[in-house]
Amino acid sequence: MSKIVGIENMSTDLINAEIRRGARFVTFDYCFSIIVMTFRRSSDVYFIRANESTFKHSLSFTLLTLFLGWWGIPWGPIYSLSSLFTNLRGGRDVTQAVLAGA
Repeated sequence: MSKIVGIENMSTDLINAEIRRGARFVTFDYCFSIIVMTFRRSSDVYFIRANESTFKHSLSFTLLTLFLGWWGIPWGPIYSLSSLFTNLRGGRDVTQAVLAGA
């Protein structure tokens, strides 16, 4: 499993309390292209507290995709649009998978 960003120094009880209030675990997609090869990846898992925006966490992945994702043909544009769509919708909620693995 990936590293979880944002739970440093938090107890399991505190994490569970935050989840009951609406917190979630999220990953962001990004892609980059090198000549004719395109790579699509997911970020580490981020802990997003209730009422916290994902924007500040997704920004670097979104910008990476905007500048470096498009150049590989044909998958660059396809993966870039998919990654941007995921990130602009708040990322991929992986809360159930994280909790199942805990």
